[in-house]
Amino acid sequence: MRADRLVSLVLLLRQRGQLTADTLAKELEVSPRTVLRDIEALSAAGVPVYAERGRYGGFSLLPGFRTELTGLNYDEALALLTAGSGPGEQIFGLGTALASAMRKVVDALPEDHQVAANTAAQRFLVNPETDLLSRRLTQDELPDANPVVVRRAVLAGRKLRIHYASRDQQPKWRIVDPIGLVTVRGKGYLLATESGTDLTMRISRIHTAEELPEPAQRPDQVDLEHIWAQRCAQFLSEGHIPVQVRVNPARRDDLLDMAEAVRAEEPEPGGWLRLEVTFQDLWHAEWALWQLGTNAEAITPPELRTSLHKRAQAVADRYRTPV
Repeated sequence: MRADRLVSLVLLLRQRGQLTADTLAKELEVSPRTVLRDIEALSAAGVPVYAERGRYGGFSLLPGFRTELTGLNYDEALALLTAGSGPGEQIFGLGTALASAMRKVVDALPEDHQVAANTAAQRFLVNPETDLLSRRLTQDELPDANPVVVRRAVLAGRKLRIHYASRDQQPKWRIVDPIGLVTVRGKGYLLATESGTDLTMRISRIHTAEELPEPAQRPDQVDLEHIWAQRCAQFLSEGHIPVQVRVNPARRDDLLDMAEAVRAEEPEPGGWLRLEVTFQDLWHAEWALWQLGTNAEAITPPELRTSLHKRAQAVADRYRTPV
């Protein structure tokens, strides 16, 4: 786009000083004639670009000229720099674009704000690879091209042909109508439909993606948050069991790390918490609650209480007699 090229031209002159039309044309991947037209447009807009004639001439900006972003204060710039330090942009194939945008933001700040914002941003760490207990936080590994192709099809409203592998299945080719993209805890999802059937697909499981020329069959307006909530409810109702648990607040996070999802949570007399969580199956629920020992108690379903009692009785019997 021309507007982006004009900004890049100004930044090149600011950062590298006097440059010839040929050099600018090579950097911007346009013709020298286009550069001359862009220089003329910048001058008409009030940007102080001047030309030096002769063998060693070229174009320059007046000394001290800055491109400040109107209304961007220190806290706003810091928020952008901090947001840009997280991993989420890689999921949608926007890492390079975000890095370029951050450079433009910093360059456009007043000089005293540049130093302060960069220094302050070093004091914030967003989504490190491990948590406080050295547990590695998983993030999807994505082929370089796929997120870009998927993102472009979503925004352009065109059908996608993808080679997709559902969980524990061999990949197969599918043609889907993309609705939107969601990123949650380092994982990216494509919300789509296939012949009218709702699909929630992990981007990391897309082996190959091709944007088709046909328009996607989807509404013009979309409430992605509402759709995501519906998909979550559908996911929880399929093949998962609900479990009511009393848990010591000190072990709440440990419980949530092992559960699939949380449906409800409320305090109990005595300081404990009552939660309704979901697990993959009864065995998964038994294993998770066993890890918490006496810091948790299963309330329902009854068969879970029975299986935990049997396991505890077997362990007690094993250690009843001293060796």
